[in-house]
Amino acid sequence: MKSLKKIILLFAVTFISLHMYAQRIRVVEGKVPDLKNEKSVNTEFTYNDISVGKFDKEADYIKSKTEEYNKKEAGRGDSWAKKWVEDRELRYEPKFDELFTKYSDLSIDNNARYTIIFHTTFMEPGFNIGITRKNAFINGEVLIVETADKNNVIAKLSIDKAPGNSFWGNDYDTGERLSETYATAGKALGKYIKK
Repeated sequence: MKSLKKIILLFAVTFISLHMYAQRIRVVEGKVPDLKNEKSVNTEFTYNDISVGKFDKEADYIKSKTEEYNKKEAGRGDSWAKKWVEDRELRYEPKFDELFTKYSDLSIDNNARYTIIFHTTFMEPGFNIGITRKNAFINGEVLIVETADKNNVIAKLSIDKAPGNSFWGNDYDTGERLSETYATAGKALGKYIKK
């Protein structure tokens, strides 16, 4: 019975701490358009000039990790580097779109009137080695533009510290942790735009 109480207490503390470590969205310039009459938006993602963890340049992070993993096992770092880039299209963007559409009540359509461009500016990949962990998070910049004229920026927003980790702490894979950061960002932006 005491062990069950400890498990429930641990679960409650973890749940509360996850919600305290939430992202912040703010309008940097312009005004978010009223999308109540829209049924859909287009989404695009950019990843240029990203800082990762303690590295100012993503290329330096990738080089460091690739060398580290290749020293442990030949070819492992090269596979990791390839997956690092592939995860964007295969995991991060679908997670963002899934939660964004769920909470904004908008669908994704390339021909929509507006396009949301999500530009990742910083990634903290975090880690999980079982006995200790550091949650992942991302910072990003959101541009809301006209799809027909993407140079016409209607609003610019920032998303700071969108956290990511799996519910049960089973996120040993970097891509899994980071995909959850995009899910969190998509959910938050969907709610923000809907209100």
